[in-house]
Amino acid sequence: LPGLHVFAIALALEVSVGKTNTVMALNNSNVLLPCTFTTCIGFQDLVFTWYFNSTEMIYHGKIKSKASEPIVVARNPRVEFVGSTTGKENNISIVLQNVEFSDAGKYTCHVKNPKEKDAQHNATIFLTVVQKMVETDNTVTLIILGVVGGLIGLLILFMLIKRVVLFIIKKTQDGKKECLVSSSGNDNTENGLAGSKAEQKAPPKA
Repeated sequence: LPGLHVFAIALALEVSVGKTNTVMALNNSNVLLPCTFTTCIGFQDLVFTWYFNSTEMIYHGKIKSKASEPIVVARNPRVEFVGSTTGKENNISIVLQNVEFSDAGKYTCHVKNPKEKDAQHNATIFLTVVQKMVETDNTVTLIILGVVGGLIGLLILFMLIKRVVLFIIKKTQDGKKECLVSSSGNDNTENGLAGSKAEQKAPPKA
C-alpha cells in the first residue's frame, strides 16, 4: 500500500532536543540549545534550520554526507554551531550568545532529508531568560527531613523508655508491699499478739 509506505518513511527521520524541552538562561550569558537527529537509511544533502518563534531563521546549515561536517548557509551573528555529524550522534546543537530578555520564546530545530523523499521533522525548545538563577538546594530539605525524622524517632524511644521505667517502678512497689505483709505476719507471731502461737500456751497453775 503506497500510503503505508510513505508513513513508514516519515517515521524514519526523528529530531530530538533531549529529555526536557525547557531551558532557563541567565541574562547576558550563553545558552546551549541542544538538538540531534536520527535516520534509519542515512542522509545526503540534509538541510537543518533553527527558527525563533516559528518565523525568524537564526541558523541554516547543510550536511553533504555522514563523512562531512555541516556547512553554514546563513546564521544570526550571535548564534554559534557547536554540534558534529561525523561522530556517533548527529548533533546539530547551537549556542545563543549574550542572551537578552527579548530572546525568550520558542526555538524550533527543523531537519529535512532528501534521501528519505524529503522527509521532514522538527523539535521545539522553550527558552526562559531570568535576571538571577534560583538554586534549588536539596541539602536543606534533606537536613530538615532528617531532623524531623530524628525527633520523631527520639519521641518514640522516649515513650518506650518511659513505659519500661513505669513498669519496673510498679513491679518494685508491688514487691515491697509483699515484703511488708510477710514481715508483719512474722512479727505478730514472735511478739505473741492476737492470732499468734503465744495464745495457745496453757495458763500457769496457781
